[in-house]
Amino acid sequence: MKLSMTKALVLAAALIGLSVSAVQAGTAKNGYDKQKVVYHVNNIHTATGALRNVKNHLNAVGDKNLDIIVVTHSSGAFALVEGSMGKKNKKGKVYNFTDTVAGLANRGVKFQICANTIRGKKINKNKVNENAEIVPSGVAQIAHLQQKGYLYIKP
Repeated sequence: MKLSMTKALVLAAALIGLSVSAVQAGTAKNGYDKQKVVYHVNNIHTATGALRNVKNHLNAVGDKNLDIIVVTHSSGAFALVEGSMGKKNKKGKVYNFTDTVAGLANRGVKFQICANTIRGKKINKNKVNENAEIVPSGVAQIAHLQQKGYLYIKP
């Protein structure tokens, strides 16, 4: 198949454009592109694993290549309430949400807690983790973030 000089130049320009846009998108050294992700946590029993997933996600893609927001509601909101503890690990140590949330927040992860849950579960607002933002509705916030291009993950 013969390509005219014009068609060859157009094809070359398109390929260059694709490679430039991949660089601008921020491909990580390991090949992952920049990502915007919302993690949905609505169960305290899965919150420990969800936060472990967030940490693993950061380690895989890189802190600078990720925009992660963890939205909590229902019993999952207690992961963002001071004094709440998770399950014991195999060594008998109780999982401390406060330390984990602080560590992830230091890496750029944003945390949000549902105001409806705070009211419904009678959570003292003074006990909400300092790294958490209160949003009007957890489920509405998740849909809003998806509309803004965030990928949905439900651990």
